[in-house]
Amino acid sequence: MQRIVIVGAGLAGMRTAEELRRDGYEGELVLIGGEPHLPYDRPPLSKEVMRGERNETTLKPRDFFDERNIELRLGVEAVSVDAELRIVVLADGTELGYGDLVVATGLAPRRIPGLPDLAGVHVLRSIDESLALRADLAEGKRALIVGAGFIGCELAASMRAGGLDVVMVEPQLTPLASALGEKVGDLVARLHIAEGVDLRAGVGLDSLLGTDRVTGAVLGDGSEVEVDVVAIGVGSVPVTGWLDTSGVELDNGVVCDGVGRTTVPHIWAVGDVAAWQLQVGGHRRVEHWNNAGEQAKVLAGALTGNSDENRPAQVPYFWSDQYDIKIQALGTVAATDDVHVIKDDGRKFLAYYERDGILVGVVGGGMAGGVMKMRGKIADRTPISEVLEAASA
Repeated sequence: MQRIVIVGAGLAGMRTAEELRRDGYEGELVLIGGEPHLPYDRPPLSKEVMRGERNETTLKPRDFFDERNIELRLGVEAVSVDAELRIVVLADGTELGYGDLVVATGLAPRRIPGLPDLAGVHVLRSIDESLALRADLAEGKRALIVGAGFIGCELAASMRAGGLDVVMVEPQLTPLASALGEKVGDLVARLHIAEGVDLRAGVGLDSLLGTDRVTGAVLGDGSEVEVDVVAIGVGSVPVTGWLDTSGVELDNGVVCDGVGRTTVPHIWAVGDVAAWQLQVGGHRRVEHWNNAGEQAKVLAGALTGNSDENRPAQVPYFWSDQYDIKIQALGTVAATDDVHVIKDDGRKFLAYYERDGILVGVVGGGMAGGVMKMRGKIADRTPISEVLEAASA
């Protein structure tokens, strides 16, 4: 059967469909999405949408899909796969045959078990949730953010821009500790404190207060805070439950080779849900915007036979806008790396990440030039001693 079914109508799924057509695939192409909306961009949800600058973030108009003969099935989720018969089963009972299946289901936000169902409590992942949180903020004066990862930090910046008092709690010792390590996390903490955020690191949420609507929270250290709105951002998990009986290897995501093939023939994976084989460092999911587009191009080329599987590896890149500072990262940075802070002017900063004596990444706050010029050094696996010597010259 010459039909490619893509499950997941976010950025990675949409880009894969686009790249397949660009690479000359002329067969049936079906894009399935669990939400009723056209594919939309998620990074603005915690920034421009939250600040009231945008009400929607649609990536492409419906005409885009019609002109490319891409069938959209929106508002329905995939619930299972029969890999032997090559059939995807949807929540409405539809059984859809495929020649190849692309998994692009992305992530779902983690939930904190045991919390009461109170108005004013939000978990941000979708456009609908973002708009609902924004509406609540318009009536609120004091917000609690649970979790100081990228979403939490961006929300804090957006809320402070709107004049709200913000308390941000994070069980780890600094914001972004699990992503960037505590040394850079300290620099990010300094930024938020300078902007008036009541940051309480090393403290989690114990319980919420209120009858119908949240009125406060009890933190892990026993302290209580009065709040009107709570935003929970404690990480995400790959959406793979519908693949449990498919035979596809799952390990914190869908395990793939270096071009997106899974362990089951004719099933591929792309984007945040996909743990692709890296040239160095085993399988890893890269949960960032640029990666989705780059993987889509590689996967589409492999599926159509138009790719070079010996292509040089891409250097991962991501960014996070917080206040007037753009935090940018190149490479495969990890919290366990040795971190060398090269520049620190009290607000802007630049740090090199070392692993086994090699420069593996760079993170900068408000220092775009210093970050981007290191792409070649990271790709070439330059010894850290060389870049440190150059930085001190």
